[in-house]
Amino acid sequence: VQLQASGGGSVQPGGSLRLSCAASRSIRSISDMAWYRQAPGKQRELVARVTTISRTNYADSVKGRFIISRDPAANTVYLQMNSLKPEDTAVYYCHVNSYYGTDYWGKGTQVTVSS
Repeated sequence: VQLQASGGGSVQPGGSLRLSCAASRSIRSISDMAWYRQAPGKQRELVARVTTISRTNYADSVKGRFIISRDPAANTVYLQMNSLKPEDTAVYYCHVNSYYGTDYWGKGTQVTVSS
């Protein structure tokens, strides 16, 4: 498994979850790391991205609530999700680009926000 995601689950509105995605050491020269999500019946969308120099960008819908970070030593990207809303319910996927032009997708982890 090249990308191992964890941390999904069910939470009430207003709650928090933290997703983690560890990239295998077999993935060399990682550049950007990102989280995408796909809700039922919708297209996959970018949630947040972090570059090698920790520049970040976020979807407008999550700005101010989600924080993406990375640990280069551990080849891991995190997504701290706060003030969760029902519309955040989706399968969340981590994504990694390498400088070799190859990209990788994790299997996805379910996040459900419901009262």
